[in-house]
Amino acid sequence: MNRPTLHRIAFALALTSSLAACRTVGPDYAVPAGSAFQRPEANAAFIDTANPQVAPGAELPARWWELYQDATLNGLVEQALRDNVELKVADANLRRAAAVYEQALDAGGFEYEAEAGVSRAQLSAESFLLEHELPPINLADGKFAVSYQFDLFGKLKRASEAARADEQSVAAAMDLARVSLVAQVAGSYVEICHANHELHVAEHSLQLQQRSREVTQRLISAGRGTPPELARANAQVAMLEAALPPLQAQRQASEYQLAALLGRTPGQLPEGVDACDHAPTLAQPLPVGDGRALLQRRPDIRQAERKLAAATARIGVATAELYPDIRLGASLGAAGLLADFGEPLTQQWSFGPLISWTLPSSGTHARIHATEAGADAALAEFDHSVLQALRETQTALSRYAHDLQRLQSLQQAQAQAALAAEQNRRLYQGGRTPYLSSLDADRTLVSADATLAQQQAQVSRDQIQLFLVLGGGWNADAAPTTSTPTGAQTVVPTVSRQAASRHTTTQQH
Repeated sequence: MNRPTLHRIAFALALTSSLAACRTVGPDYAVPAGSAFQRPEANAAFIDTANPQVAPGAELPARWWELYQDATLNGLVEQALRDNVELKVADANLRRAAAVYEQALDAGGFEYEAEAGVSRAQLSAESFLLEHELPPINLADGKFAVSYQFDLFGKLKRASEAARADEQSVAAAMDLARVSLVAQVAGSYVEICHANHELHVAEHSLQLQQRSREVTQRLISAGRGTPPELARANAQVAMLEAALPPLQAQRQASEYQLAALLGRTPGQLPEGVDACDHAPTLAQPLPVGDGRALLQRRPDIRQAERKLAAATARIGVATAELYPDIRLGASLGAAGLLADFGEPLTQQWSFGPLISWTLPSSGTHARIHATEAGADAALAEFDHSVLQALRETQTALSRYAHDLQRLQSLQQAQAQAALAAEQNRRLYQGGRTPYLSSLDADRTLVSADATLAQQQAQVSRDQIQLFLVLGGGWNADAAPTTSTPTGAQTVVPTVSRQAASRHTTTQQH
C-alpha cells in the first residue's frame, strides 16, 4: 500500500473519530416539576378516611384477595391468572414488544455481508468494439464486506430508548389487565354469593307470606276472616314470587361471566362455586396506603409515564434526521474468469467512510414539531392518569364509607321490622288486630330484608372497587403468569422530560 493511500486512510479515520465525539441530539427524559405526579398534594395521605373500616397507613398487599380468607376465591383467582384468554393476548403483545426492542438494539453497529457467484456468460462483442462474436466464458466473483454505522447524533440510541419505553408500556398494560381480571373474578364470585343470599331471603319471605295466607284461609273457614283479606294475601304472595326470576337471572349472568374469566364455557364452574350463599368478608380494615403509594403502584399511571418516555425519545430520532449518517466499511474479494479466480489480477478490496446526508427540508422540521406535540400530548395523558387515579380512589373511599353507614342503619331497621312483623302476626292470629296491620308489617319486613341484602352486596362491590382503583395484584408476587414480562416491576421514575423546555437540544461536536 503506497504512502498517499495510507495518508488518506489515516485522514478518514481521524475524521470519523472526530465525528464520533458528537453527542446525542434531542431532549433527555425528565419529568416536569409541575407535573401532577410531582405535586405534594398528590403524594399526600388520602382525605375523608375517617371510616374505621379502612387503614390509611397500611400497605396494600400484593395478593389482596387473600385478605378475605376464602379458599374458593383464592383458587378462582389463581385459575383465572393462568387460563384467562385476555391475559394470553396481553402476554403475546408483550413478547412482540420485546422483540421490537431487540430489533432496535441490533440496529447500527457492525454489519457483515458475503457474496459469491459463478456463471457462464456470453459477452457482447460490440460493447468492446469488436466485429466478431466472443466465445462463452466462465466467470466467478466473491466478496466479503464489513461495515460499522456510527450513531454520531444518537438516532439509534433514541430509537432504542423509545422501543424500550414502548415495551415497558405494554408490560404495564398487561399488569393493568391482570388487576382488572382479579377484580372481575372477585366481583363475579361475590355477585354469585349475594344473588344466592338474596334468593334465600326472598324465598324465606315468600314462605312466611304463604304461611300467613294459610292462616288467613283457616280464619275465613272459622268465620273470622274476610275474602278481601285472602285476596290481599294472594297478591302479596304473587309479588314475592315475581321477585325470584330477576335474582335467578342475575346469578346465572354472574356464573357465565365467571366461567368466561376462567377461560371456560358457560356452565363450567369449579364445584361448589354456584352454591355459595355467604359472600366472603374482610377480617380487618381495608389497607389503602397513601397517594404516593397509589401513584407508584397503579399500572395505568406507569403505562402513561412510559408512553411519555417513548414520545420524548422520538423527538431525538426526528432531530437526528437533520444530520448525516456515517458508515466505515471495508471489503475484500475477487472477480474474473473462473480459471483465474483468486489470482492477483482478480483480487479487489476497498476501505473508507461513507457519508449519506439528505439535506433537511421543511418536512423534516415539521416531523420534529409533530414529535414535540406528541410528547406534549403524552404529558397531558400522564397528568390525566394521575388525576384520574386520585379521583377514582377518593370517590371509592367516600362511597364505601357512606354505604357502610347506610348498611348499619338498614341493619337496625331490619331488626325492628322483624320484631314488629312477629308481634303483629301474633296479634292478628289472636284476633286482636286487623289483617291489614299484620300485612303491612310483613311488607315492611320483606322490604327491609331485601334492601338489607342489596346493601350488603353493594358494600362488597365497594370493597372490590376500592381494591381495583388502588391498583393491587399485578406484581410478580401476586400471581403466576404465562411469562415474565420485561420491565413489569418498573417504578415510575422521579425524573422525565422537562415539558416546559420547548427547545430540542442539539448537541454539537
